This record gives sequence, C-alpha cells and structure tokens, in this order.
Amino acid sequence: MISAPWATIDHAALRHNLKRVREVAPGSRIWAVIKANAYGHGAVEVARALMVEGFAVARLDEAQRLRVAGERRPLLVMGGVYSAAALAQAAELGCEPALHDAAQVHRVKQAGARSLRVWLKVNTGMNRLGLAPEEAARWLVRLRDHPVGLMTHLANADDPADPLTEIQCQRLRALPGADACPLNIGNSAGILGCAAARSDWVRPGIMLYGVSPFLGETGVQRSLRSVMTLRAPLIAINQCQSGDRIGYGGSYICPEAMPIGVIGIGYGDGYPRHAPDGTPVLLGGRRVPLIGRVSMDMLTLDLRSVPTAHLGQVAVLWGQDLPVEEIAAAAGTIGYELLTGVTARVPREHINRSPTPLN
Repeated sequence: MISAPWATIDHAALRHNLKRVREVAPGSRIWAVIKANAYGHGAVEVARALMVEGFAVARLDEAQRLRVAGERRPLLVMGGVYSAAALAQAAELGCEPALHDAAQVHRVKQAGARSLRVWLKVNTGMNRLGLAPEEAARWLVRLRDHPVGLMTHLANADDPADPLTEIQCQRLRALPGADACPLNIGNSAGILGCAAARSDWVRPGIMLYGVSPFLGETGVQRSLRSVMTLRAPLIAINQCQSGDRIGYGGSYICPEAMPIGVIGIGYGDGYPRHAPDGTPVLLGGRRVPLIGRVSMDMLTLDLRSVPTAHLGQVAVLWGQDLPVEEIAAAAGTIGYELLTGVTARVPREHINRSPTPLN
C-alpha cells in the first residue's frame, strides 16, 4: 500500500490556462512566470509544456538551471543583478535583467553591454523595488544605445475595485520616452482585471497554475483549471469513543463514538499546519472534515460521513474538484504559499505531456 503523498501536474490544464491568457491579452507577448520552481510545479517541466515567447524567473540561479536543461527562449530575471559578476553571468546566459536601482543601471552602462536587453523597473506605487519615474526617465536618455524596456509591479491588482492599478499603468505609460520602449506591466490580476495592464509584454504567474489572483475567488470563476492535484492515502482507521481526544494537544474531542481516519500527509509535505477543524478533504468524492492538529507526516479526518472508507483509499487535499484557494482561506494564507510550499519529498507526477521542446 502506498503510504506517502504525491502531486499530479496536469500539462493539459497548463495549456488551457495559457490559452486563457492569450484570449484576454491577444496583443501581448508572454513572459510565463516560473520562479520558485514554477510555483512548486517543476520549472523545467512547465517550460516544456508552454509555447510562450519567454519565461520570467526571480534569480539568476533559476535562469541557469533552465539554460542547463536546454531552454533557449528569452529569460527575464526579475530580481536584478547585484554585482559585475552577476551582470556578466546574465550576459553569458543571455538573460534580460530587471534593473531597479541606479547602481545596477550604472553597472550596465559601464560594461557597455549593448547587446543585452535590460528592463528598467519603475516604482509606480508598489514602493518596494524600482526607480522613481523621473530617475527612470533620465536613465532612458543615457541608455539610448541599449535595448531597453520598461516594467513595473502592480501592488493591489488583486482588488479590481482599487484605483491604484489604473494609476500605476498610467504613470508608466506617461513616462517620457515610454512610447518608444516595450512595456511590461500585467501580472495575472492585471491581465484579467485591467485593460491598461495588457501591455507589449505581460507576466502571467498564478493564473497559469489555475488559481484566481483575485480576493475571494477560485480559478473556476475565471475559467481556469487547477494544474496541481495533491493526493495522499488513508493509512489507518481508528474507532474512537465519545470524549476521546485526537492528536497533539487533544484539541478535538469526539462528540460520540466515531471512526477517525489518518491520512499520510502533513506539514512536512507542505500541507498547512494551521488548517483548522472542518477544512475539507475529498475522500471517495465526498468532502470530509479535517479534525485535530495537522502533524508533520499525518492529519486526521472525521469519517462518519463515509462509512465505506477503506485503507489505501486516496484522498485529495486540493486540486480540480477542491480549489487550493479554499484550503488556503481556511488556513489563513493564500494559494501561492501552499503551492510553492509543497516540499521536495513529495514526488511530482506529470501527466498529459506534449512533445513541446524547450527551445
């Protein structure tokens, strides 16, 4: 009997979600965001599945792994380059770095790397990384001999009612010289919720994996399909009595004699430790409530509603029929954290692959 969890990664769902990006932003080229190991799905495998113009990563080491695997399409390194050695590595790998402070831009200017396209990251309202608009405009003039694009990061696009998203797009587009540069604005929420963010290049991330970027929604509401399904087996069934306490700390007390199921997954695999009683798990196609504390390798379920449950039966922790957004909301977090948090000891099974080459 299988006793450990695994994650199924559906490439057909990936391709479906990419098609949704193309439908919403038909005039945009796409940086598919595959940082953090493609949000926990496997960067190399996801790259093979997607027919896009380029990929966006956070760090140079992520770009290097893709190049070693044979990827030859453009790579946007959103985290920037912090030394002359990093700039040289970016050039050697054929990456396009985002530059978010004057020291990084000056380094490119000094190196005279005229064949290296760079992206000036402009702070239009996120106030995290980025050049002030007036500073970016000055650097555009100084870098007139370099291939340069302009990008920004949308701060509150997950709330379509927030006017800041439109304001940020306007600030970037109003920059002197912006009309002569490729613009790189829309993240998943921007693509779906703001026409002004559908720029020359867009950067879909979470929507590629079937998760809605908007507050209080699931991907299904945006015609997206879950890419990752996380599964684990039922490894024990215990008959407990009224008053029995379940798990560490005995936080759940059985209200009557009842069967308790033990599922072979825990926070050591990436399931959220703080998922409360009542968080749903699918067993035999039915929603069964989690009870008691999640431990490192196991969690426990109330099996009163599934009298036919049996050892070895496979439970779904999240996936196509149980949105990860729902589990995240129950645990007080977001789907991004759960997907990226699935640990390396959980094997990934890739299905519905296509013969798409890396390059």
